[in-house]
Amino acid sequence: QVQLVESGGGLVQAGGSLRLSCANSDRPFASNSMGWFRQAPGKEREFVAAITWRTGNSIRADSVKGRFTISRDAATNTVFLQMNSLEPEDTAVYYCAADRPAYRRLPPTEAIEYIYWGQGTQVTVSS
Repeated sequence: QVQLVESGGGLVQAGGSLRLSCANSDRPFASNSMGWFRQAPGKEREFVAAITWRTGNSIRADSVKGRFTISRDAATNTVFLQMNSLEPEDTAVYYCAADRPAYRRLPPTEAIEYIYWGQGTQVTVSS
């Protein structure tokens, strides 16, 4: 079964960087894609970025393009989210998610497409 554990969150000053990790307890191909979502207090869960295991095709939300990069390491079954130039509006709980193993060329961007979720890691960006 797919079990996801996020790490790397914390408190950082605006303009700083954080690197989030999502460890997958199963093999990478147990899911086709891995995604990052975030949810701030009082707001809906928001898509951030996603990547496919087999091809490395990735998608990023417009709000993070040029600042965030998603990558994966099959050797360690780990997906990363490198976050640079962080802004206070990036403050949220960040969740790692995995979709179904069925092949898709591009990862989905809708939360409903992801069936496995981590517990989340808090990212707080101060002004």
